[in-house]
Amino acid sequence: MLDITCDFKSELLGKFAIETEYDIVTVRQTIRQFAKDAGMGIVDQTRITTAVSELFRNMYNYAGGGKVFIESGDVEGHHALIVTCIDHGPGIENLDLAMSDGYTSGMGMGYGLPGAKRLVDRFEIQSKLNEGTTVRIMKWK
Repeated sequence: MLDITCDFKSELLGKFAIETEYDIVTVRQTIRQFAKDAGMGIVDQTRITTAVSELFRNMYNYAGGGKVFIESGDVEGHHALIVTCIDHGPGIENLDLAMSDGYTSGMGMGYGLPGAKRLVDRFEIQSKLNEGTTVRIMKWK
């Protein structure tokens, strides 16, 4: 399993599976509520919700689903909502290309990963062919 190194302390708020389109909606709504509970304004709630929507959709479409871990922690002097998405799909062959606007390996518009990155304060990604992809995003309060 891929693992992005943690340089922060956090509290696990929840662990969820993305296996169906219904799961995408449910977990997205859960994250919005956690963002609201953390004191984020409506704009930041919308940003993190939109970012996770893109990540969940990719995980579902390209890897058949995966796991989502939601945490609260202090990162770089900020209180953050932290969302980690882990799948065991085919992996991403070229991360630099996948992170460029307009690139798509499927039917999308090619703004999923780079768009998600622009919506959050910190974005980390690891991928290994035939093992899967791990993406961690953070939004400051």
